[in-house]
Amino acid sequence: QVQVVESGGGLVQPGESLRLSCAASGNIAAIYTMAWYRGQERELVARSSRSGSTTYADSVKGRFSISIDNAKNTVYLQMNSLKPEDTAVYYCYLVLSTRSPSQNYNLWGQGTQVTVSS
Repeated sequence: QVQVVESGGGLVQPGESLRLSCAASGNIAAIYTMAWYRGQERELVARSSRSGSTTYADSVKGRFSISIDNAKNTVYLQMNSLKPEDTAVYYCYLVLSTRSPSQNYNLWGQGTQVTVSS
């Protein structure tokens, strides 16, 4: 069974940092697309594909960074210089494939709350 579990949210003060994690499990063969969204409207925060293309929302450029540890099948969102307007529930989204059986999945994480407040 393929699962995606998020972690790393919390309460921080403005200017501080957080790192969100999104771990996929279940005989993963490859992760093709990884992305982070936030809020009820699912605003795109960052997106990266296996081909190497990466996109960031203008509001987070220079502060947030998306990355992947392929050995751990885990995607990260490093968030620096956090602002109160970054407060939201953050969701990861993965497009991946599995081995035996070979299947493709589009999966959402359960969401993790990030609150930036003094």
